[in-house]
Amino acid sequence: MLGLVGSVALAGGGLAAGALPVRDTLAPALGLGELRQYQRLGLVGAYFGLALLAAAWWRLGRAVRGGEPPSPRGLLVVLAAWALPLVAMPPLFSRDVYSYLAQGAMVTAGLDVYQAGPSALGGPLLAEVPAIWQHTPTPYGPAFLSLAAGVSRFSASDVPLGVFGMRAVALAGVVLLIGCLPRLARACGVDPAAALWLGALNPLVLLHLVSGAHNDAVMLGLLIAGLTAAAAGRFTLAAVAITLACLVKAPAALGLVVVVWLWQRSLRPALSRPVATLRALALTVGLAAATTALVTAVTGTGYGWVRSLSTPISAHNWSLSSTVGRITRNLLESAGSDLAASAIPAWRWIGLAAAAVATLLAWHHRRRLGLVYALGLSLTALALLGPALRPWYLLWGLVPIAAAAPPDGRARRWTALACLALTVTVFPNGFTPSADELAAALTGALLAVPIVFLSAGDIAFRGTEPAAW
Repeated sequence: MLGLVGSVALAGGGLAAGALPVRDTLAPALGLGELRQYQRLGLVGAYFGLALLAAAWWRLGRAVRGGEPPSPRGLLVVLAAWALPLVAMPPLFSRDVYSYLAQGAMVTAGLDVYQAGPSALGGPLLAEVPAIWQHTPTPYGPAFLSLAAGVSRFSASDVPLGVFGMRAVALAGVVLLIGCLPRLARACGVDPAAALWLGALNPLVLLHLVSGAHNDAVMLGLLIAGLTAAAAGRFTLAAVAITLACLVKAPAALGLVVVVWLWQRSLRPALSRPVATLRALALTVGLAAATTALVTAVTGTGYGWVRSLSTPISAHNWSLSSTVGRITRNLLESAGSDLAASAIPAWRWIGLAAAAVATLLAWHHRRRLGLVYALGLSLTALALLGPALRPWYLLWGLVPIAAAAPPDGRARRWTALACLALTVTVFPNGFTPSADELAAALTGALLAVPIVFLSAGDIAFRGTEPAAW
């Protein structure tokens, strides 16, 4: 109930402070001053709800680790209750869904999304796309673009209808994720309830996959489905599903390593290790290549997505490595060095190299960690150290970690804490906040504190009541 109240308050606040379509703003009706006041009030409600939702999730985690944990079915009921208010409201915390619609419209119009950005399309959708992305080619694969194109054709020029269409696509990915996650957790020897708590009821899933409608939901749904199939020995299905996930967003390709490893292990009784490895590798690569060729031929978008994989390595993207690069550049500029211009690219390559080293270390310890756990750590390293970082990128590694990490291990605790921290790094409208907006958000969060403590006290009091009562 605490999470449901939080979700309703968050969704209601999003009506004023969310990533609304430009044409739906209330400026003509309210005036600029009244509009800002209305948006600040929305921020108070949104962060009041976000604080309640985060507290409810954390408290639910304590119940999952307790002596009588809730069943997976009960957790799915909770997830549905928390997600439902967000499904019917405008997107929150990002305007990427409008970029998806614009890219889908470009595919429908026969424009090359790997050569030009939404500015080549024009029309009402262009106003919804943030200016920094209007001239940027898409980095997404043909599998996702075909879905976006289908939604674009269905919604025509109706932007809100298109938003809900893209959210339906994201929800399909979330449903696939929660359908496969418990089975993958069992295969990894992990309690399904613990996996669902961290991997599905997570606030990042609710905020960015359900409300924000990010295509990471489709990628993760296909990736987890593929890993589940591989764990069950259905390697052909696993290779195809993970390749489709890669054709949404490229990082999912790391999941094919798990398929190769499990496939060669299944071949080992009849073949020597080198022969089994080569055969598993050849079969996996062949299936991936065939799936890629078929999907690309059907969608007709071509192979420009390979070239566009460098899109995240742009001046617009924020990451840990680029932040260090900007600091280094400023120091070099103040020193009058000619190396200042090379600082950001150099640190980005250093970040990628560090991610590669972390990946190799994770796979080196695969026998102790397990294959799925090693994959989760690898994807987490790529998200944190790669050329672009967004809060929802953490979900790439978090969901496999939820399925495979030991329930009482440090990885789960640190990952859960990181999730709570990342819930407040992006504002509901997707833009950089002003000082007034920060104050409104802090006010909303502080208003939730007494309710959280009162509800905790009520639970503690009821927990001490005699059984006879």
